[in-house]
Amino acid sequence: MMPFDVVAAVDEDLGIGRQGQLPWKLAADTAHFKRLTTETAAAGRTNAVIMGRKTWESIPARFRPLRGRINAVATRQSGLRLPEGVLCAVGLEHALALCAAPPLGGRIETAFVIGGAELYAQAISLPECRRLYLTRVAGRFDCDAFFPEFEERFRLVARSEPREERGLRYVFETHERI
Repeated sequence: MMPFDVVAAVDEDLGIGRQGQLPWKLAADTAHFKRLTTETAAAGRTNAVIMGRKTWESIPARFRPLRGRINAVATRQSGLRLPEGVLCAVGLEHALALCAAPPLGGRIETAFVIGGAELYAQAISLPECRRLYLTRVAGRFDCDAFFPEFEERFRLVARSEPREERGLRYVFETHERI
């Protein structure tokens, strides 16, 4: 299985969403997410974003698929209709296998799991999960979806200076597998 990373934004309770949406809107976090998941070090390579069906459906239709990246949707729902070029997988491991197989194999520089809660839980349990890129938003947002506990498996290796936008304080963190 190919190595991969995880990207998430979490509140102080590791909340990631409420009623299928992010409970905050931070332009700098959106830009950080796009830069992280789009930019590659090598010319001719691309990144992949792997998400669950509910995460896919939470993205406004005008932004789907996420441009400049291979998009993969992991779902147990048979017959899910996706745009041409979007990979449909029966789970995380299948999505990673599709990203590693021809014709994509070798073209993908980094695969990023981008949500939701169930996929995050599967992802951090796999040894191929190398890094977590977390946006830590100060406060509690009455979330109904949560990022899994991870501190026993990963260690903090980088943290940005605190930032503030729209009255919300946050930092960008990078954690690596222990």
